[in-house]
Amino acid sequence: MAKGVGTLNEKPLHAALKERLALPGDRFEVDVEGYVIDIVRGDCLIEIQTRNVSKIKRKLAALAENHCLRLVYPVAAEKWIVRLAADGESVLGRRRSPLRGSVELVFRELVSIPQLLLHPNFSLEVLLVREEEVRRQDANFRNWRRRGWATQERRLLDIVERRTFATAAGLSSLLPAALPDPFTTRQLAEAIHQPAWLAGKMAYCLREMGAVALVGKQGNAFLYARANPPAAAQ
Repeated sequence: MAKGVGTLNEKPLHAALKERLALPGDRFEVDVEGYVIDIVRGDCLIEIQTRNVSKIKRKLAALAENHCLRLVYPVAAEKWIVRLAADGESVLGRRRSPLRGSVELVFRELVSIPQLLLHPNFSLEVLLVREEEVRRQDANFRNWRRRGWATQERRLLDIVERRTFATAAGLSSLLPAALPDPFTTRQLAEAIHQPAWLAGKMAYCLREMGAVALVGKQGNAFLYARANPPAAAQ
């Protein structure tokens, strides 16, 4: 039996992305080497993962050995929060989240597959999207920050930008030109306007890909330097 989500358990965001990305001639939910693939386009396999890339890292590694493989991952550049009553239907409110996502957020998922970008058959497409996150009051949901509001589903509103990365050098192009060389993760966080934990994941991934190197310490902070000479970004 092929392993995968399948259409019966498909979430709205995943289904909408598949529909928006589809081209004439594409095949959907195809069994390839025992895995269910979202889209098969000619000789290339396209897998859409909306979160938890770590859950499919074995699938990605196995398929990349013999197939052209693209991983598609959405990042919410803009998010609207919709709150439903306990009945799951009545809308209590809708507001825009103050948080704004950027392409660098993909590194929170890439930490589980940092070296896959080195494989010639693999590429990554990051979609910056506008989405709705539907939340429902759930007394069994244990999260003090959410105060019992559990995410029920995510819905696609629009795709605002698409970025494709085929090499580690392509991902290293996300390092700002004004970033010191060498740099600390604190300096990286300030340069990309992101929290320190994300800068740490970004530095780790780029180091594992060979795009940056660990060159020393500055006090208690590690120092990283860009690979020299850098390959052409893609």
